[in-house]
Amino acid sequence: MTALLTLQGVHTHVGAYHLLHGVDLTVPVGEVTMLLGRNGAGKTSTLRTLMGLWTASAGRVTFKGEDITRLATPDIASRGIAYVPETMGIFGELTVAENLLLAARSAKRLADLDETRLDWLFSLFPALKTFWQHPAGKLSGGQKQMVAIARALVEPRELLVIDEPSKGLAPAIVANLISALRELKATRTTVLLVEQNFRVAAELGDSVAVMDDGRVVHRGAMAELIEDASLQQRLLGLALGAHQ
Repeated sequence: MTALLTLQGVHTHVGAYHLLHGVDLTVPVGEVTMLLGRNGAGKTSTLRTLMGLWTASAGRVTFKGEDITRLATPDIASRGIAYVPETMGIFGELTVAENLLLAARSAKRLADLDETRLDWLFSLFPALKTFWQHPAGKLSGGQKQMVAIARALVEPRELLVIDEPSKGLAPAIVANLISALRELKATRTTVLLVEQNFRVAAELGDSVAVMDDGRVVHRGAMAELIEDASLQQRLLGLALGAHQ
C-alpha cells in the first residue's frame, strides 16, 4: 500500500474548541477511503484541516511525501487536491459551464476546456450537458451535487476529497450518484469520502476509517466492516445492512 495522504497525530483547535484529538489517517493511492462516524465525530473537521481551512495545532499532514500542514488552502489545492464541501459551494448565478471554467486553472475561456475530459464528465453526469448554459442555482439538489463533483474533476487531480455527497438527496438520485462515483473509482482516482449513507459506503469503499470524539478509532478494509454486524454496532451504533 502506497500512501498518497497521511495525517499523523493531528490536533485542531478552533477558538476555545478542541475538535481533533490526534487524528491518524492514511489514504492509499488509487483507492476510495471512507471516513465514517456519528454526527460530530470530527469527519468534516478532518477534511477542513487537511485542506488548510483550519490550521492543525499539532501533528502533521503529508501529501506525496511533502509536509502541507502549514500551507494555505490555495497552495494545497495547487498540489492536485480537489475539495467538494458538504455545502457544495457552487456559484448559483453562474451557469454550469462557468462554474466548471472557474475551476480549470489552465483555461481562460470555455473554448479552452479539454473537450475529451468534458465528454468524460458528461458521460458521468449527463445532466451537465443538458443544463450546460443554465444558472447552477436553478438546478435540483442532485444536479448541483453533480456540478460540484464535476468542477473538482474538470482537470486531472491527484486526490478528490468529498464531504457527504448524498446528503439530502432522493434515493433515485443517490443511485445515480453511486453509479457515477463507481465509474470514477474504475479510473483509479484516489478519493477520500465522508458519508452518512451506508449504502454509498458499502458500494464504493475500499478501506475505511471510523472516527469518534475527534479520533480515528478503527481502520481496516471496508469489506470487513460490511461483514461484521457487531463491529458496525459498536463503532457506528447501527448495522449497515439495515440501510442498503
